[in-house]
Amino acid sequence: MDYEAIFLTLKLALFTSVILLAFATPLAWWLARWRHPLRPLVNAVIALPLVLPPTVLGFYLLVAFSPNHWFGATWLSTTGSTLAFSFTGILIGSLIYSLPFAVQPLYNAFEHLDKRYLDVAKTFNLSRWLTFWRVIFPLTRSAFMTAVGLSFAHTLGEFGVVLMIGGNIPGETRVVSIALFDHVESLNYSAAHQLAFVLLVFSFVMLAILYRLNRKQLSSWT
Repeated sequence: MDYEAIFLTLKLALFTSVILLAFATPLAWWLARWRHPLRPLVNAVIALPLVLPPTVLGFYLLVAFSPNHWFGATWLSTTGSTLAFSFTGILIGSLIYSLPFAVQPLYNAFEHLDKRYLDVAKTFNLSRWLTFWRVIFPLTRSAFMTAVGLSFAHTLGEFGVVLMIGGNIPGETRVVSIALFDHVESLNYSAAHQLAFVLLVFSFVMLAILYRLNRKQLSSWT
């Protein structure tokens, strides 16, 4: 069992889901309240990773991470290290690749949120922060759980993006999907079966828990 790859994958999925939650929440709220003809275009850009081949996204990120590109050059001059073939690089790739899985559930929840609750909160002179925690979050809790769960689960199975920008460096970019590919290429099907089974069981359990929690959340409001 490749425990190092499993630990790195869980670390990547945890960082990705936490960062995405912090970033996707205000983005989804802004999109849900933004009334502009360009909103469908912005939604399309956010949802692009859903249909774009991972290798295409990985290729463009690899070009952007290169020291010959302004972004990669700026990062190199600021930090002294390159983004390509590093954990930070695959983390940025994961954030972009899993962005729609965090934004879409929150956007749908905010879009259908009854505005009367917000009007009532205004009558109590609640700040935006208190309005979010006491009104918006309890009403859309299931959407937050879905966003975190889907982002985490989606990151577990990343392959194309990670391979393109991270390669296969043990302890740095060698996640479970890359390790699984290595075992299959080397005809080590026993090790491949073990990693594949771990991913299968973990993903199934996570989705089952997610659906269970969402069902309880819906039942509490009916």
